[in-house]
Amino acid sequence: GITVSHLRFGKTPIQSEYLIDAADFIACHNPSYIIRYDMVSDLKDGGSFLLNAPWTSIEELEVNLPAKVKNTLAKKHAKLYVIDAISIAAKLGLRGRTNTILQSAFFLINEQIMPYTEAVDLMKKMAYKSFARKGDAVVQMNYNAIDSAKEHLVQIDIPESWATTTEGAEMIKLADNDYFKNVIAPILALEGDKLPSSAFNADGSVPTGTTKFEKRGVAVMVPKWVKENCVQCNQCSFVCPHACIRPALVAEGAAKPADFDTKPATGIKGYEFRMQVSPLDCMGCGVCAEVCPGMKGNKALVMTPFAELEVKEAANWEYAVDLPEVDLSEVKMADVKKSQFTPSLFEFSGACAGCGETPYVKVVTQLFGDRMIIANATGCSSIYGGSSPTCPYTVNKQGHGPAWANSLFEDNAEFGYGMNLAYKARRETLKEKVAKLAEAWAGYEEGKAACEAWIGNMNDAEGSKKAAAALIKACEGCKDCGCEADALVKEVLADKDCLVKKSFWIIGGDGWAYDIGYGGLDHVLASGEDVNVLVLDTEVYSNTGGQASKSTPIGAVAKFASSGKRVKKKDLGMIAATYGYVYVAQCAMGSDKAQLVKALKEAEAYHGPSLIICYAPCINHGINMTKSQAEEKAAVDCGYWQLFRYNPELAKEGKNPFVLDSKDPTGDYQAFILGETRYASLKKTQPAVAEELFKETEEASKERLAGYKHLAARE
Repeated sequence: GITVSHLRFGKTPIQSEYLIDAADFIACHNPSYIIRYDMVSDLKDGGSFLLNAPWTSIEELEVNLPAKVKNTLAKKHAKLYVIDAISIAAKLGLRGRTNTILQSAFFLINEQIMPYTEAVDLMKKMAYKSFARKGDAVVQMNYNAIDSAKEHLVQIDIPESWATTTEGAEMIKLADNDYFKNVIAPILALEGDKLPSSAFNADGSVPTGTTKFEKRGVAVMVPKWVKENCVQCNQCSFVCPHACIRPALVAEGAAKPADFDTKPATGIKGYEFRMQVSPLDCMGCGVCAEVCPGMKGNKALVMTPFAELEVKEAANWEYAVDLPEVDLSEVKMADVKKSQFTPSLFEFSGACAGCGETPYVKVVTQLFGDRMIIANATGCSSIYGGSSPTCPYTVNKQGHGPAWANSLFEDNAEFGYGMNLAYKARRETLKEKVAKLAEAWAGYEEGKAACEAWIGNMNDAEGSKKAAAALIKACEGCKDCGCEADALVKEVLADKDCLVKKSFWIIGGDGWAYDIGYGGLDHVLASGEDVNVLVLDTEVYSNTGGQASKSTPIGAVAKFASSGKRVKKKDLGMIAATYGYVYVAQCAMGSDKAQLVKALKEAEAYHGPSLIICYAPCINHGINMTKSQAEEKAAVDCGYWQLFRYNPELAKEGKNPFVLDSKDPTGDYQAFILGETRYASLKKTQPAVAEELFKETEEASKERLAGYKHLAARE
């Protein structure tokens, strides 16, 4: 999406409370915005326009600026400046962070605010204050960014011909979808206030599957597939935070675009394989390329400038998503790889690039999404899961997908619990009707068999799907036939949404599960109802500003724990396991993808409450989010995070219900935590305190592991 900041300067206090519509200066910080939004109409006559883009010559701008933009700049006698802050940031090691460079360019262009030398001095002082705890190298990097603006800022003389030209880049065309064109597009164009209330559904519901129409095009670099180096493991797709890189299977001999290069699909006879990216949906985080094992030291994914792949790969993506799904039910294949041939029903969210949470949500929808009902607690997962005006939850080719709703921190578990109880009551009533229908259909053998099959399989996921299809077919065949069962048939069809067993998921972060919503969570787990709880554990209140939670470990710096948290992390999993009838698992995708899939499948299949706690690196940890999956692996390798499953079904078989899946630590615990700013900053500011707390947190982790080992060793 887009963020617009309005800024005023004055020699006296500014009283204005309205937005600026006649600006002396406007900056466009992302080159893709120039063909998506009206960036220049609010510019004053004679005002300055700064464009962050690689087009630093008049020839390049002639091609890449829309005619409408050229017209406005020329007619308003604007001063046009261009700086390629993206390339500068890459060379300086800022990993796409351009704000410091563009801030310096702002003061260079607007010396009427203050002399540029004075602005540079103030910016450097602030850079030191902000980044000193991260080390001298980071501070110097930001100093270099500030200095780079003067060397690289280019002023462009606007040709008179621009005032009347009709040539240039085309503005992005709107998707051919009525809701998108009439509701979403105006909001995305920052004109939502013009929509009448009648444009929205009175009940507050909105269509799902609308993020695919946005095509934000915000990535600087996107992955390019090198087929010679691909081993077809599908790990890149598995970990993608935004579901924008996916495996495609094409039948041998099928017509395909010339650029849609493929290789024989391993283990799937008669098909060709390709790993396809959507450049316009990609966030450019590079997580996929980072996890790619490649072949003989060569990666199968190489991060490449967006402009080189945009047109070609956007067309390839459209072809790939329209391909028919391939039935792999009889194909023997590892669960991790196989899961990725099922379309993700959570795609293109607005989460941070490299997000550690969204890959878990994506995988859950690939496993159970066609029958999921989700109650989502407030927090990061509710923001990227349902931010107006679009929704990332979507449907498969059969039109099935998750139903999603958001509730508060304090009552989300109860919210999901209530959904489950409502469906449970409706299904029990439906069961009675189907039983009566079976009696009424005593002489209709096929119909009676369908009724009995559904009653026998109503609480089995796959069984209820097959039985539901057969029962609906039988009802449709008998509907309005004039027999005495007509009324019952209509009632069963009216409730056909209850025929397939639903998969209830209660989702939220650690702030919800460990803290504010814990009372409700405990109540729901204790109820014994068949609901699944997914906790995305970032060990901090991520969305609300980085406050410490009961999940935050000893020594970590967060708001309300600026000198390092002084008490242990709560062991939510073990608390839940004390009930004896709650399925509990602790996972880290980056460490063991197979363990995650196994835990999710066991939890969903268990006829009772389940709790899955997943380690999710966060930008608040102060790490390179490109390496978020590697961070998860390192956390497990050093003993910071443990993997386990507690399955009550094993106890029923006379087996130990607790299985410790992670191995003995081999990594350096202290080196791991010092690799994250949330810990390293304490060592820089209070080294003595840090040394003591870091010893305590390592000992706490060892104690926890020892407890798990004790449980795993029980007969």
